[in-house]
Amino acid sequence: MASLQPVRGTHDLLPEQNRLQDYIANTAREIGELYGYHRMTTPIFEFTEVFARTLGDTSDVVTKEMYTFEDRGGEQITLRPEGTAGIARAYISNGMQQMSPVKVSYYGPMFRYERPQKGRQRQFHQIGAELLGVEQVAGDIEMIGYGAHILKRLGLWDDITLELNTLGDPESRAAYRDVLVDYFKGHFDKLSEDSRARLEKNPLRILDSKDEGDRELVANAPLFSEYLNDHSKEFFKGLTEGLGDIGISYELNPRLVRGLDYYCHTCFEFTTNTLGAQGTVMAGGRYDGLISTMGGPQTAGVGWAAGVERLALMVGEAPAGARPVALIPMGDAAEAKCRSLAQTLREAGVAVELGYSGNMKKRLKRADKANASRAVILGDDELAKGVAQLRDLDSGEQQEVALDQLADVIGKK
Repeated sequence: MASLQPVRGTHDLLPEQNRLQDYIANTAREIGELYGYHRMTTPIFEFTEVFARTLGDTSDVVTKEMYTFEDRGGEQITLRPEGTAGIARAYISNGMQQMSPVKVSYYGPMFRYERPQKGRQRQFHQIGAELLGVEQVAGDIEMIGYGAHILKRLGLWDDITLELNTLGDPESRAAYRDVLVDYFKGHFDKLSEDSRARLEKNPLRILDSKDEGDRELVANAPLFSEYLNDHSKEFFKGLTEGLGDIGISYELNPRLVRGLDYYCHTCFEFTTNTLGAQGTVMAGGRYDGLISTMGGPQTAGVGWAAGVERLALMVGEAPAGARPVALIPMGDAAEAKCRSLAQTLREAGVAVELGYSGNMKKRLKRADKANASRAVILGDDELAKGVAQLRDLDSGEQQEVALDQLADVIGKK
């Protein structure tokens, strides 16, 4: 038993780490509710086709990274590698088009088989949000503003850059795709093996390749902006003007892409240079063709997702929680009274530290370790008088307080 370790690429979230991740997730939830987005939870595993159809059969996630298995009923099941596909499936399964526009957020574990590294594990956590049923650029502006608000609240904004690009509408995308295929065919022998496989099915993915040889070719590839039609230009203009209205600056990144055909128009990433190579902390865009690709009704969509582990690396530690009050009984009778008192205080919303044994010195030491703000000292003399000694553990000041007034006195500070 002593040699047992967690599976490679997974790790235990000890209380302090868990508190930090909860702080990030709760911050995102609270801010989302200001924008009208409410938490939704989909299953951790889905039928494999949910992800194979939405992520593309040439994507690294589908071909190399998904945790897929056959269950006892012979069904192909996959642990979710991301959140959007499950939300889209739920939209179809539950007839949510009747609720349009649909505004949801999510938080939970995702799974990808890849080389573990700092801020990226095989089981990791994401926060995310989706807006379904809104075709207007106002949805994109709101979604970016929502994401920026979270990063500001977490105290990260000074280290963040918003990178922005447009993928145009389907007409513009088709025109650019043809030009891009012709360009890369002219350099076919220099492409990596993965990019050669993507050339016909998913050429835009080549623009996001990490292979050094591919990147040299991409640097000289035609730009998407040269093939945008008037509608696409107007949509992007509305986006940039809208971001100005809400005070969010950006940098244009013409190489920022999403490879699948259901993506269109807005493509964005919030990046940082504080995490080394893993610089993207939140990414999103518009995907008007996703739900129809899955067999549902034509539905506009825009969303984003962020890795909680990466955000946690930037945040460092969660703000300090409420400091407890330590109850320190001296004697059996006081011990029984403190058990009753602890329950009363906790039900009144006061955090209480009540040890299980030890003399006064040891209990005070534990109170200090728990960062308690005050100590309630109760012995036989105090019980006889119906009082307790309330000591401020920062200043050392001590006062006598009637037991029936103790909850009120503690609650006032």
